[in-house]
Amino acid sequence: MLTLVGLGLHDEKDLTLRGIEAIRRAEKVYIELYTSKWFGDLKKLEEIAGKEIKVIERSDLEENSERILKEAKEKNTVILVQGDPLVQTTHAALVLEAKKKGIETEIVHNSSVISAVAETGLHAQKFGPYVTIPFPEKTKGLIPKFLIETIKENKKRGLHTLCLLDVAERCMSVKEALEILIKAKGLEENSEIVICSKLGSKNGVITYGRVEELMEKEFEPPSVIIIPGSLHFTEKEHLYFFRP
Repeated sequence: MLTLVGLGLHDEKDLTLRGIEAIRRAEKVYIELYTSKWFGDLKKLEEIAGKEIKVIERSDLEENSERILKEAKEKNTVILVQGDPLVQTTHAALVLEAKKKGIETEIVHNSSVISAVAETGLHAQKFGPYVTIPFPEKTKGLIPKFLIETIKENKKRGLHTLCLLDVAERCMSVKEALEILIKAKGLEENSEIVICSKLGSKNGVITYGRVEELMEKEFEPPSVIIIPGSLHFTEKEHLYFFRP
């Protein structure tokens, strides 16, 4: 059996009771930490689980996924995933492969930044497709065309765009992301945007203002950028309280 358990947004305290039960039943437990910055303590998580938890890399769930799937066919296997398990296509693809091989699957959902941004007061139903801003070295300095097209299409339809910032050996900073968007004509310096930093933690911060103002501020990672579309009057009222 293969079970994907969401870790939530911040640390081991975000685990749900269903998630804890699934971990304790498991014969093998893995955790992936490459999709975002996790502020939890692996040792404390192992104490909750009552067993060892092995850290795995992206390759273990993509090109080398056969090993884990083979194990899941014989043993009760859990993979801990940051946020909600199925937001990333890698995890959805793994579940699909498991089903094709006749492996029983279970998903234990948790909070994700995709839903947490509703804390800004922006209406959830008014978000269009989201994008991820990649590090320039990953794309040879070129900004993916579909990224800017998505932002422009959302704007045209009056929809908000959630921009996730890339994570590699480090988290992309808000300033880096804004510079990339300005260079690619996805934003102008006088555009008004929302920055969400460390959502789900006690130190979470939401800031609304012009790009040129927010470029000079420091935001703790992980952060996301929201490019608002047309604003309902209640959305404007919420955003008023997030101005610096």
